Amino acid sequence: MASKKNKARAARDANPRKFKKKTSILVTEKVEYIDYKDVDLLQRFMSDRAKIRNRRVAGNSLQQQREVANAIKLAREMALLPYAKRVASTRTGGRRDGGRDGRPPRDEGAPNDVEATTDETVLEDTDETVVDAVEEQA
Repeated sequence: MASKKNKARAARDANPRKFKKKTSILVTEKVEYIDYKDVDLLQRFMSDRAKIRNRRVAGNSLQQQREVANAIKLAREMALLPYAKRVASTRTGGRRDGGRDGRPPRDEGAPNDVEATTDETVLEDTDETVVDAVEEQA
C-alpha cells in the first residue's frame, strides 16, 4: 500500500499543468555579464516597489537569478537603485473599518461654539481690512 505522500505525488503527477517556460531577458538580449552599474537592465528585474522579482516571474535560470540578485544588492548599496519605493494608492469605495479613522465620533446635533466664534472673528477682521484697503486706493 502506498503512503499518503506517494498518493499526493501520484495525483499531482497524473495531471501536470502545461505551461510555457518564460524566456529570460538576459537570453533574448544576449547579455553575457550582469554589471551592477547597468541600472536600466537591473530595474527590469525589479517590481514597482523595488523588490527583486523571483525566478519564476523573471524567467531566469538559477545562476542568472543569483547574479541578478547580487548585482541589484550591490547597486542598492552604491545608491544606484532604491531599497524600496513608496507607491501612492488611491482609495476607492467605502472604508473597511466603518468610517473610523482613529478620531472619536463627532456629535452632529451639538454645535461647536469655539469654532463658530473663531470663524466669525476671522471673517470680521478680513472684511474690515478689505474695506480699509479699498478706501486707501480710492
